[in-house]
Amino acid sequence: MEFNANRVDEANAVITSTISKETIEKNIDKVAQQAARTMDIQGFRKGKVPVRVVKQRYADKLTEDAEGEAVRGVLVDALAELKIANEDLIGEPTFGKYDKKEDGSIEVEIKVACKPNVDLGDYKSLVPAVEKKEADAKEVEARLEEIAKQSAPLEKIKRKRMVKEGDFAVIDFEGFVDGVAFEGGKAEKYPLQIGSGAFIPGFEDQIIGMKYEEEKDVVVTFPESYQQKDLAGKEATFKVTLHEIQEKVAPELDDEFAKRMLPGEENPTVETLKEKIAEQITGEAKAIYYRDELKPAFLDKLVETINFALPASVVDQEVNYSLNNKVRTMTEEEIKELQEDASKVEAIRDELKADAEKSVKATFIVDALAKAESIDVTDQEVTQVIYFEAMQTGQNPQEVLNQYQQAGYLPAIKMSMIEEKVITKLLDEKAGN
Repeated sequence: MEFNANRVDEANAVITSTISKETIEKNIDKVAQQAARTMDIQGFRKGKVPVRVVKQRYADKLTEDAEGEAVRGVLVDALAELKIANEDLIGEPTFGKYDKKEDGSIEVEIKVACKPNVDLGDYKSLVPAVEKKEADAKEVEARLEEIAKQSAPLEKIKRKRMVKEGDFAVIDFEGFVDGVAFEGGKAEKYPLQIGSGAFIPGFEDQIIGMKYEEEKDVVVTFPESYQQKDLAGKEATFKVTLHEIQEKVAPELDDEFAKRMLPGEENPTVETLKEKIAEQITGEAKAIYYRDELKPAFLDKLVETINFALPASVVDQEVNYSLNNKVRTMTEEEIKELQEDASKVEAIRDELKADAEKSVKATFIVDALAKAESIDVTDQEVTQVIYFEAMQTGQNPQEVLNQYQQAGYLPAIKMSMIEEKVITKLLDEKAGN
């Protein structure tokens, strides 16, 4: 079968061919004969159905299969000529043209994208200088006091006074809407921290100034976005009784406190605890420094310095993704304008293309870096990260994982983790860690 196969560049190729009517007819005969051997048609024994009967009954389907087989034949032969292996293909080949002519032939143009060869060169010379991050003694003391405060038990205040910001007010409450109590609106001896924002806006403010055993009606309005739709936007009255006020009494910052905070440590002291806190603060500062400053600068330098061809189809996908995100922020009027004028859509696509190319380029560079540095992330690691984040936000881990799987997010999450891992390794090496 005749065809022309040309590499546009290292990552893209175009295949053109005119598939003759004779080729398609031969394929129809071949497909019909194969079908006749397995087809079960009433009035004929299985495997003995005449080819002409198969052609009569299934002409459209046979033609479709025959055309598909012809195109696949062109593709297979062209890829062999171009020396492009199947594992090097990115995505499915796409049609630039598929024209059926009056003489029964078909003119096709097939676009193929494949993995580019990324020559990283001396990539380690592009790693930016890394400043050492160390915890300040004041930061350590402040964190130590914060930990002590958080771990402190609640105690009833020694003298009776009115509620103020920061107190834990032990209250009974019951909520009513239009005079009717609603489900989930009642509790007894509830320790509410004033200023925590745990309750409906305005509730905690009205508790300030209450005295022991005082009863009060607290009137608030549920937010329009409240999760219980039957309460959203409605005014509610809570009958509140204050029983007592509690506060956290910070423990002594001694070795006994260190032992409670470091149960797995052998003979810990306050100094041991301070060292651990210093490590934690340093790690947090380093993570922010890497993420916000060094990583973007390093990636920009890599993208600027390393050059290679990009698969056009992947760039198009990234442009489409960015375009969809942009459209979501538009008004109905703006969307209508785009629908009525295709040139405006193309103008936006052109605006988005440069950033899309940078993003795609960075992805291939990170993939090459990971291979060069023998960095990988297992599916189990991805699952662990998703589970941890879900538990941190009070969500069901398995449900979140299922949602991500169905939405097709897992490859992107994995790539993000690989990026974090490989760049952190290179920055740590630069810092001498």
